[in-house]
Amino acid sequence: MSKTALLFPGQASQYVGMGKDLYESSDAVRALYSLASEEIGTDIAAISFEGPAEQLKRTRFTQPAILLHALSILTVLGDRLPVFHYACGHSLGEYAALAVTGAMSYQDAIRAVVKRASLMEDACQANPGTMAAIMGLDSAQVEDICRLASEKGVVIPANFNSAIQIAISGAVPSVEQAVVLAKEAKAKRAVMLEVGGAFHSPLMEPAKVGLAQFLDQLTIANPSVPVVANVTASSVMTGDDIRRLLVEQVTEPVRWSQTMNYLVNNGVTSIIEIGPGKVLSGLAKRDMKPDSIVNLDTCQDIENFTTGKA
Repeated sequence: MSKTALLFPGQASQYVGMGKDLYESSDAVRALYSLASEEIGTDIAAISFEGPAEQLKRTRFTQPAILLHALSILTVLGDRLPVFHYACGHSLGEYAALAVTGAMSYQDAIRAVVKRASLMEDACQANPGTMAAIMGLDSAQVEDICRLASEKGVVIPANFNSAIQIAISGAVPSVEQAVVLAKEAKAKRAVMLEVGGAFHSPLMEPAKVGLAQFLDQLTIANPSVPVVANVTASSVMTGDDIRRLLVEQVTEPVRWSQTMNYLVNNGVTSIIEIGPGKVLSGLAKRDMKPDSIVNLDTCQDIENFTTGKA
């Protein structure tokens, strides 16, 4: 039997103007943005729709904005959302996956991501770091490079985005050294990324305590369908495991390539990406080769999908 997975993108998928048409079309969507703005203390709708881009790039704003976009699409879709068998999200996208499966309410997912984003931005300031993208080397090669470069400080593989596209994260000198070593190893590309810090590395450790304390206050239920967790690249089915893995996720790599392998091995042949952009669809097209890929980003996308025009 053909199976469908919902994918939710993470940080770096944002663009100024995302979600504006959804916001204008639905009172329920506007209520989600209002809640988030109260939690953040800033009008997140204005930042999402008007920018400037530099402000939207700030972790404190980017993460809630991307989550809100995904939840807005789900809200406008309503009962037109098709049957799905797995849900997963890249980094912060995991919160949308938990919301769509009922493990977290939309409101609690927003509160959690607002808190997570704030804690992570604070950790970036306390422990400055950076990231780089390496293309054309496999995971074993990148892990070896990180071990060699770690003489200059912390550096680890942070995002296994595909079989040959891996982001590394850590202290600036060690990441820079890893880029040099990757080029020497004949990587197709090795470039520093413009990011606010060393995400998914031990330098994010200060964010874990506050997030754990916050998540302990929230109700996290068993999801209605399996959520494939970033940390394990396998299904998580209990609220207790979800809570633990969300905390671990802050400093652990995003195993997205392994997640795609898991989906393929479990019969997924249809992908629906929900949120801004088409980053995850591009990765899936190359690595999963599904029979069907749908992107839901705008009201027009939803209209096309639900009327069979997609």
